[in-house]
Amino acid sequence: MRSNKFVDSWIREMAEMTRPDKIVWIDGSEEQANALRAEAVSTGEMIKLNEEKLPNCYLHRTAINDVARVEGRTFICTPTKEEAGNINNWKDPKEMYAILKRLYTGSMKGKTMYVIPYSMGVVGSEFSKIGIELTDSIYVVLNMLIMTRAGAPVMEALGDSPDFVKGLHAVADCDEENRYITHFPQDNTIMSVNSAYGGNVLLGKKCFALRIASYLGRKEGWMAEHMLILGVEYPNGDVKYVTAAFPSACGKTNLAMLIPPEMYRKKGYKVWTVGDDIAWLRVNKKDGKLYAMNPENGFFGVAPGTNSHSNPNALATTMRDTIFTNVCHNLDDNTVWWEGLNDNPPTNAINWKGEKWDYRTYNKADKVNTSGAHPNSRFTASAKNCPCLSGEFDSPTGVPISAIIFGGRRAKTAPLVYQSFNWQHGTFVGSIMASETTAAAAGAVGVVRRDPMAMRPFVGYNMGDYWQHWLDMGKAIAHAPKIFHVNWFRTDDEGHFIWPGFGDNFRVLLWILDRCEDKVDAVETAIGYVPKAEDINIEGMNDITVDTIRDLLSVDRGAWLEDIGNIEEFYAQVGDHVPATLKEELAALKARLAD
Repeated sequence: MRSNKFVDSWIREMAEMTRPDKIVWIDGSEEQANALRAEAVSTGEMIKLNEEKLPNCYLHRTAINDVARVEGRTFICTPTKEEAGNINNWKDPKEMYAILKRLYTGSMKGKTMYVIPYSMGVVGSEFSKIGIELTDSIYVVLNMLIMTRAGAPVMEALGDSPDFVKGLHAVADCDEENRYITHFPQDNTIMSVNSAYGGNVLLGKKCFALRIASYLGRKEGWMAEHMLILGVEYPNGDVKYVTAAFPSACGKTNLAMLIPPEMYRKKGYKVWTVGDDIAWLRVNKKDGKLYAMNPENGFFGVAPGTNSHSNPNALATTMRDTIFTNVCHNLDDNTVWWEGLNDNPPTNAINWKGEKWDYRTYNKADKVNTSGAHPNSRFTASAKNCPCLSGEFDSPTGVPISAIIFGGRRAKTAPLVYQSFNWQHGTFVGSIMASETTAAAAGAVGVVRRDPMAMRPFVGYNMGDYWQHWLDMGKAIAHAPKIFHVNWFRTDDEGHFIWPGFGDNFRVLLWILDRCEDKVDAVETAIGYVPKAEDINIEGMNDITVDTIRDLLSVDRGAWLEDIGNIEEFYAQVGDHVPATLKEELAALKARLAD
């Protein structure tokens, strides 16, 4: 393994504080990974699953108090609170470093410190960035080997450079009162302690690929976004790419791995997955277009609800080389199960807590305590096993983006699809993105939560400055993608979804791509351009008529005017850094609705 004096010096400093018994470098070899898997099985950290049915698959359980990302314990540590903004939790770096030093000191006594050199993105690409994660968890090591490109080639690419993101993770006591996931953007540093859940400890994921990367992107003139990337292949072989940003529970992974309706498949249409969660976007200097690359190498997906109907490609991806976390263990055949997988829950099973489980005790109103799999249980699966993986997945230059799609879960307000007037208006559309809470969520139903660009928990600096960066990027892209908004979740008066979703969302994608090439007309409304109802192809759709589409595309001015107040409140929360341009867009929307 090639050495780097900056890496070596930092490791020595962290080791002096955490005091591990030994230090092991992760070289990326299958031989080393197999040895670590065997060690994890021998200690009970992981369970080897049925090799015939789930080859090279393992089950892991986290602590019961450590099952999800903890936004309340996630901090952006900048010299001033203004730099972090009002949406992020902030602490002064000196104060946070002092807290962390106390928690880290001696935390790895009796343990091994693993050094994971990893690349977010194809090793050596101009898109890519290098990180070094230090951890005392084999589970983290094995997940990072799936989720990133890790090992000796990364150190070769780094060479003698000091340009890498530092990441320190210690499980420590898994004490939720002293759990911290902290980011120091000016120091290129991430520190996580007292958690072992993937979203808090796989530091290449949200911590690096969004929070730190969004800060770097603003500084260096590119974008790090919480977006899927997919390609639509036409019968003539042309492929057009889009990115899409949705809040949680809005079908991002399902769209990324979408299977077109049968009538389209027979004609030769296909969908290719480039990424399901994160996109890094840069302007290509040669053609002036915006290109996107997925910085990850795997999928860290939510298991419950994933099945052969909702997402057959995701399910197929998990059938080998996968780590399952907090799902139900079927003891009869040593496989796994989760709610929504099928209608055959195991009768001899251990739940996500490690307890004997009786599926007859399940209560939808108390999923956490009565389900076999935790509602946020996960699979970590290699992208190479995805049946619809794009041939451009490893492209060092990324793929050219025709459209950017925003979306949310709105019962009445947002139409099925609409297009922004221009990039500036599209940035405004992204800034007001929102979803309404459902019956499945805790608290009141129908409460609007603003989640701009699906980045509310992930922007590594002031949200208002992030919006300004979007506006600035629009001026830097000679041939900018067009920006759209979709809503698969409009309901009738009885609360039933009107649009079937899943594969039929492909019909909306085709309209979007036609608009990008000016192949189809649209109707100008107060909120943007909506399709003519007859331009959404409904061939082969049961119970969907042109009148149904017309209803799905209608703009309820009253509902939008009511929404304006909520938007104004959110802008006030973001504060003084909201760009004046976006305030003007809001005023213009209000005026158009009042006409």
